[in-house]
Amino acid sequence: MKILFAGTPEIAVPTLELLKQNHDIVGVLTNPDRLQGRGRKFSESPVKQKARELDLPVYQPEKLDQAFRDQISRLKPNLLVAVAYGKIFSRKFLDLFPGGGVNLHPSLLPRYRGPSPINAAILNGDKETGVTIQKLALEMDAGDILAQQIYLMKGDETTGDLTRYLGDAGAALLADVLERLEKNIVQPVPQDPDKVSFCRLIDKEAGLIDWNESASYIERQIRAYDPWPGTFTFFEGKKLNILKARVYGEADTAEEVKDPGEVVALKKKTGILIQTGEGLLAVQMLQLQSKKAMDFLSFCNGTRNFIGARLGGNE
Repeated sequence: MKILFAGTPEIAVPTLELLKQNHDIVGVLTNPDRLQGRGRKFSESPVKQKARELDLPVYQPEKLDQAFRDQISRLKPNLLVAVAYGKIFSRKFLDLFPGGGVNLHPSLLPRYRGPSPINAAILNGDKETGVTIQKLALEMDAGDILAQQIYLMKGDETTGDLTRYLGDAGAALLADVLERLEKNIVQPVPQDPDKVSFCRLIDKEAGLIDWNESASYIERQIRAYDPWPGTFTFFEGKKLNILKARVYGEADTAEEVKDPGEVVALKKKTGILIQTGEGLLAVQMLQLQSKKAMDFLSFCNGTRNFIGARLGGNE
């Protein structure tokens, strides 16, 4: 089968690698290189890097306009396969593919249509998530479902962990769907409109901690925004990244309940206890602005005035 593959981030790489083994990839469509970092250097997407490694032609148009559609039409692809490409395809573009298009989405659709379903599943404390293979539609993530695989949450996953797992699981599931599509034995199932929910685009400020939230919510926030954009607060005007934590519970009887954001105590076997709007958070790994990441004991040894401090506010 002649396939045009469309994808951009790391989660799309396992699918590209697997499809290359059994199909004719006529081209790889990915987002244009972007300026990143303090040095403002152009950065290639993970999919572009893998495509070059696999010696596949790469296309990076700013717009899927008529000139680009003509270019793709000459390749005579049978099918469009998309994994987190980042743009919605027009009817004119989808019409280039006799077999239409299929998409891998890392949620159990119709739950969490949109750009951040893995983060949303962790942040909301879901008991399960998974991957969906769907037909591409004109509306975002609204196509008929071709296959799904459920993942039962353990409660300690980060977005990085779950992205790697669902990327691999989704690649295998999509490869199976393509095999069944070729045999014409796939039965599409429309999504239930009454169960549709959405997730939003995440920005750099999403990781700012509101200490009035509960300890359990903040712990999920830390995992949901690991590795990006990270979860943070402020200490004496400096940004303080909170890298790892767990819910400690309520204050001990010997400890009075403090104001949200106050650093209550150091527990040498547990972490730095911080009061939240509901319960205590035990922080185990943290990083002060311009410093290296440290375990909680090393951090306290080098920051003598930390216990009793009030965290929060802005820079």
